[in-house]
Amino acid sequence: MITDVAENSLIHETSPYLLQHAHNPVKWYAWNQTALNTAKSENKPIFLSVGYSSCHWCHVMAHESFENEEIAKFLNENFVNIKVDREERPDIDDIYQKVCQLATGQGGWPLSIFLTPDQKPFYVGTYFPIFDSYGRPGFGSIIRQLAQAWKEKPHDIEKTAENFLTTLQKTETIRTSSKLERSLLDEAAINLFQMGDYAYGGFGTAPKFPNAANVSFLFRYAKLSGIFKFQEFAIKTLDKMAKGGIFDQIGGGFHRYSTDAKWLVPHFEKMLYDNALIPVNYAEAFQITKDPFYLDVMKKTLDFVLRDMTAKDGGFYSAYDADSEGIEGKFYVWKKSEIKEILGNDSDVFCLFYDVTDGGNWEGNNILCNNINLSTVAFNFGFSEDKTKQILNDCDQKLLDARSKRLAPGLDDKILTSWNSLMISAFARGYRVASDSRYIDAATKCALFIQTNMMSDGKLMRTFKNNIAKIDGYLEDYSYFINALIDIFEIKPDSHYLVLAKNLAHYMIKHFWDADNHSFYMTSDEHESLIVRPKNNYDLSLPSGNSVASLVLLRLYHLTQEKQFLEISTNIMESQAQLAAENPFGFGHLLNTIYMYMQKPIEITLINEENSNMLDAIRKQFLPESIYVTIQNNEQLHNLEQFPFFQGKKFVDNTSVYVCRDFKCSLPLHTVAEVDAHLDSS
Repeated sequence: MITDVAENSLIHETSPYLLQHAHNPVKWYAWNQTALNTAKSENKPIFLSVGYSSCHWCHVMAHESFENEEIAKFLNENFVNIKVDREERPDIDDIYQKVCQLATGQGGWPLSIFLTPDQKPFYVGTYFPIFDSYGRPGFGSIIRQLAQAWKEKPHDIEKTAENFLTTLQKTETIRTSSKLERSLLDEAAINLFQMGDYAYGGFGTAPKFPNAANVSFLFRYAKLSGIFKFQEFAIKTLDKMAKGGIFDQIGGGFHRYSTDAKWLVPHFEKMLYDNALIPVNYAEAFQITKDPFYLDVMKKTLDFVLRDMTAKDGGFYSAYDADSEGIEGKFYVWKKSEIKEILGNDSDVFCLFYDVTDGGNWEGNNILCNNINLSTVAFNFGFSEDKTKQILNDCDQKLLDARSKRLAPGLDDKILTSWNSLMISAFARGYRVASDSRYIDAATKCALFIQTNMMSDGKLMRTFKNNIAKIDGYLEDYSYFINALIDIFEIKPDSHYLVLAKNLAHYMIKHFWDADNHSFYMTSDEHESLIVRPKNNYDLSLPSGNSVASLVLLRLYHLTQEKQFLEISTNIMESQAQLAAENPFGFGHLLNTIYMYMQKPIEITLINEENSNMLDAIRKQFLPESIYVTIQNNEQLHNLEQFPFFQGKKFVDNTSVYVCRDFKCSLPLHTVAEVDAHLDSS
């Protein structure tokens, strides 16, 4: 093994992940024309390695194989080696992940793909240990076998590659169109519910991911059907997550997933997108139950992002690593003796509440979790609940201060348009339910950052780092950002936000839409050509660009009455609805969009947002099918009359609320009772 080698070409990149490999002895290239041309001119196969900066097993494979002189020498002599940050290039990752899933039944990172010089895959896998073990070949054996096969059996490799490509192309075909009917949502809800873990919440067994869109769908279906076991299951999931180790109990924010079924032991990396998507679940749970516990979890998560993941100019960083000092989770876990030293007499209260023991609950350490009620702890020590809660809050802060002195996990400080847009939407929702101006300020500041730094000639760029914006935006960048602009507009209805959202939607349709197959491509028609032009229709850790595009076009239609928006939104839903009903786990966000469409959105316009009673009456209701805009004054209303949503609405007796649905509007409403009655009957 070696520790100090000359730089390879990755040193010129901005991606933190690529820079992690800039001193490997492997002669890495970024994915660029130079690398691809070199493979062709030297007639060498390509070794493509895809990962991301906070990926634990990416680090393991790097240390075992890519820092090994012998492995590096062989790779350099026999392959053109390309390293890709999947967060920068989701198109490349999507194509070859599909190949890996087709070949092995699963995917993941690090993704290890061997390609012909014209980018066609012929051997695929994920993490490979360096040496042979348990009857499986190690990475060293694999590269030697493939290099020999390339020289001795090129026709066999070419045949394998062509078979992969043919199968891959078939995966991009669209589904059979179906009508949007209530029965689709019934089928989806039942199928999703059957996948649930009734003991600990969530879906499936270990490892267990948050799956925020699926939780939101269960909330919506419970409201639609009146069958509250769906809501109860979603609430149980959120309870177990918030009290488990997947939630950072003292620092706020969620880790990426739980390695066990109980949500206790997380994979400790923290991703921006999780901490944008999950708080929305807790905001909805608060609206449904009015329980401040859910509001507190939402606020702690958003506050974590404000504290630890926000750049000074308003963008949001991408991720924190799972490891610090080379040890996974070291930053987050505790010894009981350490806690007692920091907290003194209050440690007994803290340790009982957070399940801290001398032996620990994970590898001799304690992952903070909560399996006991506050009232039980208070009774045990003879304190009031208020006093007990204050002690715990003080302890949390002391431990957070102590933890801040530890060596923190690595930070991926690149800024991605799509993930930042999700965070804008989360802060807008947070402001709606918590009335904390910091949240809407963070949302508007980030939107301005994207417009100022990550847009060029009306087009979005994907990533920003070191004052450089690069890579043309993908479908998710456009659809997520349009959604974020609408979210801000509903709170701060400056026509600039809606005009920009509409313009970006037109650009998205012009350059991404596949009219023949009723879906959007992941890449624009101006993007680099790859072996296929990928599409992504599945809602998994992230909502698919197609699902969010369908949602934003539906919302824009109701604001602008441009029929093209509704037609395309409906086409997307109809093309995938049956598959979503059959496989709801992979289509949670699309199902939420179908729900909104079938419910016929409630259009709410509040004129005079200074009326706090009226604001609270609407904000605290769970109205997932609503488009809800707050207007401050007559001048602002006048500036919005260009949009059909606002035409015919005016101030009457200082404060007016209009509730519209299915092209029918109420008379101006002036009291909380009138608004509640009209919303109940809508």
